[in-house]
Amino acid sequence: MANLQEQVSRQNRDQAVPISVEPRSQDSDILSNHNLPNFLLSVRLKYVKLGYHYLISNAMYLLLVPLLGIASAHLSTLTARDFAQLWDHLRFNLVTVVLCSTLMVFLVTLYFMTQPKKVYLVDFTCYKPDPARSACYKPDPARICTHETFMERSKLTNAFTEENLAFQQRILERSGLGQRTYVPEAVLRVPPNRCMAEARAEAEAIMFGAVDQLLAKTGVKAKDIGILVVNCSMLNPTPSLSAMIVNHYKLRGNVLSYNLGGMGCSAGLISIDLAKQLLQVNPNSYALVVSIECVTLNWYFGNDRSMLVSNCLFRMGGAAILLSNQSSDRCRSKYQLIHTVRTHKGSDDKSYNCAFQREDEKNIIGVSLSKDLMAVAGEALKTNITTLGPLVLPMSEQLLFFMTLVARKVFKMKIRPYIPDFKLAFEHFCIHAGGRAVLDEVQKNLELTDWHTEPSRMTLYRFGNTSSSSLWYELAYSEAKGRIRKGDRTWQIGFGSGFKCNSAVWRALRTVDPAKEKNPWMDEIHEFPVHVPKAVSIGSTMK
Repeated sequence: MANLQEQVSRQNRDQAVPISVEPRSQDSDILSNHNLPNFLLSVRLKYVKLGYHYLISNAMYLLLVPLLGIASAHLSTLTARDFAQLWDHLRFNLVTVVLCSTLMVFLVTLYFMTQPKKVYLVDFTCYKPDPARSACYKPDPARICTHETFMERSKLTNAFTEENLAFQQRILERSGLGQRTYVPEAVLRVPPNRCMAEARAEAEAIMFGAVDQLLAKTGVKAKDIGILVVNCSMLNPTPSLSAMIVNHYKLRGNVLSYNLGGMGCSAGLISIDLAKQLLQVNPNSYALVVSIECVTLNWYFGNDRSMLVSNCLFRMGGAAILLSNQSSDRCRSKYQLIHTVRTHKGSDDKSYNCAFQREDEKNIIGVSLSKDLMAVAGEALKTNITTLGPLVLPMSEQLLFFMTLVARKVFKMKIRPYIPDFKLAFEHFCIHAGGRAVLDEVQKNLELTDWHTEPSRMTLYRFGNTSSSSLWYELAYSEAKGRIRKGDRTWQIGFGSGFKCNSAVWRALRTVDPAKEKNPWMDEIHEFPVHVPKAVSIGSTMK
């Protein structure tokens, strides 16, 4: 209750401008034909069982608490005479002393060896074009893509029919994107210059810009990094993006380097989970996670409407995250990683095909988004939160939910399902800013307030869909607003092609002072939140 009161008072202090969540037009999103299902009203028992399995597997050490309590209670009843008699007995029984000592050392050693190493998030940075930085890393104003610029350059390519230009305009007007998102200069040129050299330049600008800032903030030397995980779904050159980082920063020769490709917008949390697993078996290590998406080679210049939506939503962006398993880093770290839960629905054909890279009828490559995407995302999210629930929900919520579930599934009772209140488990929500339609439906089904979804909506408005890195722009927004307090829990939810839905739960180790922060929001956070209307009118540049 104290956490809820603190959160309410925090919301009142922010005095946030109400964010419009208005009905969408039929043209606002090709995916809006199928809303997310009410995934909290129908759950599968096997996913609940899986969540409880995770809970029990990771909390077996709690069984030692009652045992220690019983032992302490028994020892408290012993008198000095009892201890004297025990000492006399052990003094003349060397074998018993040795065996007991060996057993105690073995049990204590086994306990500490079986405990998972704690993973700390030392700090993170997000890429943002900044004219003050070198042109090698940061673009000039030519990369700012207003709505009018988007439509003007799209028309000048002569690649789109008038009908599909109008279709893209309707999508953009209702997308929830603002006027200062970023697009690679190679795409905005007339004619566009889509080549590998430009794609590499885009990747280098994002990765090196974010990593430079991260190393400067943390004071960690590049040679100290033992684990490197890079994820980028649509650009997979040779040498890999991870090799580009190793070469640029001259990382040590035994660095554990991984490059994840083709895993969609949920790949950022997959990278976090992979780094966590590697930190469990590599003591005293730093792990650098870099999440980016490259637009240059994947801008679609065809007329298949299922492939045109991504042009309207995806923008430049990236993030760099430094993780550590060193206990000495706890005092300076921002967060501790508590849980990661991954869900993969790829065994289902509809889920597998809902976001698919292919050629259109004219052999132009693009990513086709199926009309079933919203329903598939809902099913994946339902599965994920059903597994996550037992790990994070208060016991009262778990009991109510589980009793209702058993009554409905086992005893076939016709009662209303109980919807757990995830606001009791988390103070902050970072929902992948994939599109306005998804944010609307997730907010409705999880019964979140505008305050909870504000970081996601403002990230979509200011930076667009930056793929897997959007979650870190959202967390940076909460930090810039001064909302992160010591002990606060943050739930990051990412989902993407495959189809996958992944969650990460973080606990704040300290209160984040926005006055001491350097993140992409700080120089303009006073302007947010802004009212995002149902639709904005784009100038008559097409006429």
